[in-house]
Amino acid sequence: MNYLHQFVFGIYPYIALAIFLLGSLIRYDREQYSWKSESSQLLYRGSLRLGNNLFHIGIIGLFLGHAAGLLTPVIVWDTLGVSHGAKQIVAMTAGGLMGSLCLIGIVILLVRRFSNDRLRAVTTIKDKVVLLWILATLLLGLSSIFVSAHHLDGHDMVQLMTWAQHILTFRGDAASFIVDVPFIFKLHLFMGMSVFVIFPFTRLVHVWSGFNTVRYLSRAYQLVRAR
Repeated sequence: MNYLHQFVFGIYPYIALAIFLLGSLIRYDREQYSWKSESSQLLYRGSLRLGNNLFHIGIIGLFLGHAAGLLTPVIVWDTLGVSHGAKQIVAMTAGGLMGSLCLIGIVILLVRRFSNDRLRAVTTIKDKVVLLWILATLLLGLSSIFVSAHHLDGHDMVQLMTWAQHILTFRGDAASFIVDVPFIFKLHLFMGMSVFVIFPFTRLVHVWSGFNTVRYLSRAYQLVRAR
């Protein structure tokens, strides 16, 4: 294990997490008027609903799937009698489905944004970076399915799970568990962690507001009376 590997997979995750949390907090404190999704619906509605729905369904499914798959202790799956190979097949199937939905959605949104003059004129460098970065991360993830298909024993998945859980519990040996996993997994991990780095500086901050909408379930009804 060389120093670069140790840095990227042993130290960089904490740097990314710190930027993600502190950057979001500072952005909210200092630039609340920029805290929005910057919807382009008023400029051009074509293809927005289809692309937006597919993208959000896919990316939320991927996020929840990654969280459950990587952070659930291996002993839990062993206790339930789920073999490592079976878990890998489920992960490949679910990831392929959600990833395909997300890919179709983001391609629709990209074509929509770059083919319309009005949308292209208001598209910032940050918008381009975040969309293309997510696209590249997504393509790497989908490509890794084909690599996984060549060895269905679940070994690499267990290594990735162990890495993620050791990172979460602040154990210094995390990087050592993925030294031998295929390079495409490492690149996907790096791209995925870097999404958290660019998160506070882009429109992605509106994701935080999505969690806040749960409060509306307990709010009283708004009464609107005619004059």
